[in-house]
Amino acid sequence: MICSSSTTLDLTVAFGRVRLEVDDLLDRLIVVPDDDRAVLFHAMRYAVMGGGKRLRPLLVTATCELFGGSRSQALLVGAAAECVHAQSLAHDDLPCMDDDDLRRGKPSVHNAFGEAVAVLAGDALLAFAFELLGRRDVHDDGSVRAELVRSLAEAVGAAGMAGGQVMDLVATQGVDAAEIAKMQELKTAALIGWCAEAGASLAGIPAEARASLTRYATSLGLAFQIVDDLLDIEGIPLRTGKRLGRDKAAGRHNLVTILGRDEARALASSTANQAIDCLGQFGERANLLRDLARFSVLRDH
Repeated sequence: MICSSSTTLDLTVAFGRVRLEVDDLLDRLIVVPDDDRAVLFHAMRYAVMGGGKRLRPLLVTATCELFGGSRSQALLVGAAAECVHAQSLAHDDLPCMDDDDLRRGKPSVHNAFGEAVAVLAGDALLAFAFELLGRRDVHDDGSVRAELVRSLAEAVGAAGMAGGQVMDLVATQGVDAAEIAKMQELKTAALIGWCAEAGASLAGIPAEARASLTRYATSLGLAFQIVDDLLDIEGIPLRTGKRLGRDKAAGRHNLVTILGRDEARALASSTANQAIDCLGQFGERANLLRDLARFSVLRDH
């Protein structure tokens, strides 16, 4: 059973630390040039540095350090993941997609900079993520860097986030819970799963040994998405930073609209517990990851 007393101060500290580190890193990496490209770089910074939990970088650092890997390498990979996440939000908010005018408590990128610049900023952030992964300071072994690039491309492409987004766009009235779960596995859990695997990969853990982490992160991602959908109905805008009722207004379906709030909330809790069950072999070293799973269903933003 998930209960609020189970989460610890350690998770709050971990979020705060990784947020400061990643924001500082991105601030140094994305420098606005003194030429006509300045508006593009301003939009990139606006999209990626405008708040957010920094869940994905936390996952990379936590799984990397679980196996004794380098935090500095993990932060670079986490920054790449955050660039991909920011790109997906900037594009999802466009009028041709979800048509949202508010993100993280401020105007969405296309409202602040116009649609054309928002599209280009998203494109540039996605490209920059792969540029970061190719840097030698991510890992000395070029095969590790190449695998990070390949696996991220899979997670964000048609087999991952883009595929999940199009399933969301074309979903019909008759869509069932299994189809919604598959869509959310691709749209949300694919990148979250990549983050967990990437951290372990940096630490030299082979693919077959990362299977339990992949299952953990997939369950974590689904629990997060269910709670996001609950917060779209029950959340407080000042906390969520988004307009409420977006899915209902757009006629979109999710596990909350199909199952109802109570059953969806129970599913989120059981899914988070499934994530925790995947960590048994790691003992107390994985307590931060366990707390993250608990947080996924207790959060208000």
